[in-house]
Formats: sequence, structure tokens, C-alpha cells
Amino acid sequence: MVDTKKIKIRLIELGLTQQDIAKFLDLATPTINQKINNVRPMTLSEAEKIAVLLKITKQEFCDFFYKNGIGGKDGKDKNL
Repeated sequence: MVDTKKIKIRLIELGLTQQDIAKFLDLATPTINQKINNVRPMTLSEAEKIAVLLKITKQEFCDFFYKNGIGGKDGKDKNL
């Protein structure tokens, strides 16, 4: 599960918007909004690309994109 608060704080720190992420990933802004707000699943590839844009280090990656730990409740990681 994405840590929505951390993502939004980083966006503010960098002066970016969800629209900037949408353009970077070539997705619609509403889709990015849904992914950041955990309405739609985010793929690992999308998370990695967002991490580059938001200058999220490898050490920080799990804090931003695995809010409830890796694997979720059932231990299976289909999406982030």
C-alpha cells in the first residue's frame, strides 16, 4: 500500500504535482490520483518510476510504497 501522506509531502517539497507524475508516466491525472490514494493498485514498475521522479532513495523506497510491509496480509505481493 502506498503511503499517500509521504508521497504528497514529497511532491510539495519538490514543487511537483500529481499532474507532473501523470505526464512522467504517460497516464491520466485521475489514474495517478487513484493510485496514490490506494484506490487502484500501483505496479512495481510505476512505483520505481515515481521514485526516480520524486528522488526517493532505495533505502526510502519501502517506506513510501510498502506502507503495511512487503507482501500484505496474505504474504503475496501482486501489486504495491
